[in-house]
Amino acid sequence: MIAVITVVDILAPPEVHVGPFLVAAPAITASFAGPRTTALVGAIAVLAQVTVAVTRTSLTDLNHTLQILALALISVLVTFLAHVRERHERQLVQLRSVAQAAQEVVLRPLPRRIGPLRLASVYLAAEAEAQIGGDLYATARTTHGTRVLIGDVRGKGLEAIGDAARLLGAFRAAAHRQPELPALMAFLEDAVSSDLDTPGDWTDGMDGLEAFTTAAVLDIPDQTATVSVINCGHPPPLLWARGKVRELEVRQPAPPLGLTGYMTTPFSTQEFTVAEGDIVLLYTDGVIEARNSKGDFYPLAERLAAWSGHGPDALLRYLRNDLLTHAGRNLGDDAALVAIERVGPAHAVPPAPLVR
Repeated sequence: MIAVITVVDILAPPEVHVGPFLVAAPAITASFAGPRTTALVGAIAVLAQVTVAVTRTSLTDLNHTLQILALALISVLVTFLAHVRERHERQLVQLRSVAQAAQEVVLRPLPRRIGPLRLASVYLAAEAEAQIGGDLYATARTTHGTRVLIGDVRGKGLEAIGDAARLLGAFRAAAHRQPELPALMAFLEDAVSSDLDTPGDWTDGMDGLEAFTTAAVLDIPDQTATVSVINCGHPPPLLWARGKVRELEVRQPAPPLGLTGYMTTPFSTQEFTVAEGDIVLLYTDGVIEARNSKGDFYPLAERLAAWSGHGPDALLRYLRNDLLTHAGRNLGDDAALVAIERVGPAHAVPPAPLVR
């Protein structure tokens, strides 16, 4: 650019001056390069303007003198702006590194294989630059099998992340210590409710009632095909079995965590049979509430039934791409998916009656 403008300016008629266009060179450089490169390009542009002045008239010519001074001042200014932009970029990189580290601490990646299970997970944040939000999932090994948690904290932002971290910490601390699933859910309820106002403080408003977390916990034994589920206001898991899909709908679901103080009965479990080769799909409402341009919700069960691949990784790749295509790559809420496939042998037993 500098070379072309310089040659054109030298060959132009006396009344034509294209030298002012030289300012574009350092200005454009400042948009993508660092301050050193910007300063170098600015210096070359000034030198080119001096060459034009000497060739066409002289350095003492008022017109060329003013052009040189203006070009030098603008080069200094854009060099400073390049320095500011580079500093902000370094800060942004640091913030992204912190966000990624926080995500790995709060929402740890699920193991690809745990006991007789293969797992895969996908987290899609609604915010463009976000790494984590209010959706959560976790696994824990027990003496007899694996427990899996999926949940969705009401709200967004830092407050939702804090509530998610509190629930995940409570699950990781107690999942392998509480032998009974209802006792584990009671522990999680205490952890969620410990940060809420007491019921007596809710008389002035409904804020306390709005702080809750939907959650579902699955207890998957290693030696049997019976899976126990407690659902606290969360969308029911889906079971894919040889191309057929059905909901693992709990007959008596509990309210979301944070609201179970209003329950008149204890937590209850329900058991389902998950045979070898079956896949259980856990998800948050950000998946089924994603809308396309016509306002239609994402038909998760229908799309799951149409899948004909193999393994949880392939399933989530298929659902992730299909979901983003449906929503135009613009989700209205955070979305999480967890796929669990039983690949080890399990001795199937009839579903037990509802346990209270």
